[in-house]
Order: sequence, then structure tokens, then C-alpha cells
Amino acid sequence: MENLPKLAIVGYGAMGRAIETLAKEQAFVISNIFDIDSKLNSAENYDFDVAIEFTAPDQVIENIKSIAKLHKNIVVGTTGWLDKLDEVRKIVSEAGIGLVYSTNFSIGMQMFFRIVRNAAALMNKTDGYDIMLNEMHHHRKKDSPSGSAKTLANIILEEVDTKTTILDDTARSQIGKEMLHLTSTRGGEIFGKHSIYIDSLADTIELKHNAKNRYGFATGALQAAKWIFAKKGIYDFSDYLELMWK
Repeated sequence: MENLPKLAIVGYGAMGRAIETLAKEQAFVISNIFDIDSKLNSAENYDFDVAIEFTAPDQVIENIKSIAKLHKNIVVGTTGWLDKLDEVRKIVSEAGIGLVYSTNFSIGMQMFFRIVRNAAALMNKTDGYDIMLNEMHHHRKKDSPSGSAKTLANIILEEVDTKTTILDDTARSQIGKEMLHLTSTRGGEIFGKHSIYIDSLADTIELKHNAKNRYGFATGALQAAKWIFAKKGIYDFSDYLELMWK
């Protein structure tokens, strides 16, 4: 029988509840749930092995610090904090724990990242095409652009020689050919929709990933929890997927 880590859920919003439901279906033991009314205390002695953290950008670093003090491993699903990645690397190293993070734990989105990379690379061998992207999320999402959109934009910059900068605001005038236009829309109950457009005078190619629900994110987060269990160091979720897809 598979040796599953005992879990703590940090952040009991819609994502936390989805993880709880799926974790129970997969026979995980959830030792603790932390939220506004039940806060994580680094001075306590908890029984979990891996914490799955889905909160908010202004909370995630303090949560990582607290969990690191407990010498527990972490899955971080919160986005909007990667500008503090060096700080988190130091926290993880000093605590001797394991941490895996991603801008999107959906396996389908991870496949989409690779599809976009391959498509973008073709533009260097083909004249007359431009590329742009749009992302849409529900009105409650706090970060904009989304972490996944930023990942997609960086993939395009890495692959398309003519694109060197990102414009993630409304274009109020003509933009330069070196600019990658990234637009965001907030409203309704959209789980997450990311669209890539490769356009020319002759035709348009559209690549889209449409998240139907939170199941994909929860599935990936639980796979990450199993993988990071008993590991040390900091990893991107793609590190695990590279091994799985070899």
C-alpha cells in the first residue's frame, strides 16, 4: 500500500475545500486545517508531514516561514509571490525542508505550457506572424495578470527572438514589435481561461486552456505532496513532471 503523507491544508477557501474532498477520496489523512479562525502557530507540535498552501500573495511568505520553523515540507499553490523566490530559497535551505511550487498545479496547464513553447519556437522560422495572449478569471482573483499568464509570457519571450518585453496593461497607442501584449479580464465565475493568438494576414492560430473546475489544480497539488514527501530542497512542479514524462 502506498505510504501517503499526512496533510495540513493552509487556507480553507474554495481551493482548500476542493483539496480536502479529493484528498479524502484518495485516502490521505488530513491532520490539520488552518484558516482565519484556526491559525498556524509555529510554536505548536503538529502531526502533519506536508502542508498544502493556497492562500493569498500577502500571506504566503509568512506561512512558508511558519511551516519551515516546524520543519515540515510544503506545496505552495498561491501565486503572485515569485519576486520573493530568492528569500524563499533561503528559508527552505536554512530549515532543511522540501518545497514545491507552481504558478499552476493543473497537469493540463503544464501540458499547455509545453505546447505553447513548441508553437512559439516555430515563429523564429516563419515570417509574418505575431503573438499575443489573454487570460480571464473570476472577479475574486487578487493577482493580475495570473501567475500562469506570466509563465506563458516568459515562455514566449524565451522562444520568440523578436519579443523582448511584456506589456501587461491596456495598449493606448501603437505598440512596438518587440512587445508581447498580455491582457487580463476579471469577472463572473470563470475558473481560468488562457488564450494564445498567433496571427498573420493569412490566418490566426488560437491555443486555449480552459479550466472547468478546481479538480485539476487539486489533483496536481496532491501529486506534488506525495512527491515532495521526505525530499529536501526547492522545486518547481515542472521538475516532477519532467521525470514523469520522460
